[in-house]
Amino acid sequence: MTARTVAAVARTPGPTDLHLDRGALARVERAARLGADLSTRRAVYGRTTGVGANRDELAPEQGEHGLRLLRSHSGGAGDRLAPELVRAALLIRLNQLLAGRSGVSPALVRALADAFAADALPVVHRLGAIGTGDLAPLAQIALALAGEGAWDTVPPAHRPVPVDAGDALAFVSSNAVTLAEAALAAGTLDVVLASSHAVAALSYLALDGSPEAYADPVHRARPHPGQMRCAQRMRHLLGMERTPPKGRRIQDPFGLRAFPQVNGPAIDALDMLHGVLDVEVNAGAENPMIAVAEDDAYHHAHFHTAYVAGALDHVRACVHGVAELSAARLGDLVEPEQTGLRAFLADGPPGSSGVMILEYMSHDALAALRQAALPVTLGSAVVSRGLEDHASFSTQAARATAEVATAYTRVLACELVAAVRALRLRRREGWQVAADGPMPVEEALARAEEVLDPRTEDRPLTDDVDVAVELLRDPTWAQV
Repeated sequence: MTARTVAAVARTPGPTDLHLDRGALARVERAARLGADLSTRRAVYGRTTGVGANRDELAPEQGEHGLRLLRSHSGGAGDRLAPELVRAALLIRLNQLLAGRSGVSPALVRALADAFAADALPVVHRLGAIGTGDLAPLAQIALALAGEGAWDTVPPAHRPVPVDAGDALAFVSSNAVTLAEAALAAGTLDVVLASSHAVAALSYLALDGSPEAYADPVHRARPHPGQMRCAQRMRHLLGMERTPPKGRRIQDPFGLRAFPQVNGPAIDALDMLHGVLDVEVNAGAENPMIAVAEDDAYHHAHFHTAYVAGALDHVRACVHGVAELSAARLGDLVEPEQTGLRAFLADGPPGSSGVMILEYMSHDALAALRQAALPVTLGSAVVSRGLEDHASFSTQAARATAEVATAYTRVLACELVAAVRALRLRRREGWQVAADGPMPVEEALARAEEVLDPRTEDRPLTDDVDVAVELLRDPTWAQV
């Protein structure tokens, strides 16, 4: 399974036609039997002992050790998670459990699968994880399956599933909720970063950009993968396979000229993030790991998500640079020396403000993005009486990445509104696309003009920006 699959499925509400692989179920069954057997032969963390600093305290052989663990850890607080996030977390946790390394009971796995297939979502709260296992959120999910937690919608004919001592820690020993939020944020950035090429191409047209900055010989001289992809995409959108016209200037401002060099690292960082997430959503990361082939259990630190936190920090930093270029291009679009149009793309009596407010909106969103882009990996925590003395804070990194994706979309939307306005005004003055053939970016322009208000007099631009946001999130527009 990939993070992109997770995001696509999670954003499709409603029952799902889900089938569990027989071989996977057999692995789950074998691991559950081995886990139970090992618990009679040796101490197994969380099964025969307490957890955290209570690791040396032996749990009663009989009783509700598993349920007590879930009850004590289900103290999630804060806002409730959005349905698509809970849906993604259920799918990831199910996929991980089917790797057959947790020792969780087949009955609990089937109950989780039934809930996901029916689109029955437990009530899960945001707070309660620091990148070393989503303990509180996953405990809330497990308690719902056990009949003690709350549901938004209860599965048809749902019967509470018994939870024994081997199920509780095995179920919550995962970062599925963090991975879910990361996968959804990465899915949003997939689309919006692709849309950024079309927006930059529209600004290029409005500003009479120079084609030299995107030329193939330039980028073959320093062939970073993302930079090469960005430059090739710009050449395609702008029809540069043909001989493009010379631009207005010998060199453009950085917003146009350095676009591949700044957008490229974001593309590469997002690819790296997807690679990390694709490993994690398929991993058998539970501690302890029940290893059937070795007939043993291994205590380890797979709960630590430094890879995830680092990849998320990297993406946010790179997206911030791309957003700064968008704000810079917006500044060029309102400058008469750059466009040949009136200041702020005004179209009315002298003193008209045109799209002046878009710069304020853009920099407001950019400031929010800058705050969310700060690295979380520079912090840590010491908990559980000093035993757990490091944390990745990947959970907070995933939340921040979702905020960055939202803020970046707003910044880019402001540029899109201005670019389309500039092209409308230029067309009215006789400007036209090069006569030697259509450019693919014209399709993006036509679709943008269909949905954006054509009026150019001074008026509120709130709806324009909201419409632009929706367009930027549309994968079909991003891939013109």
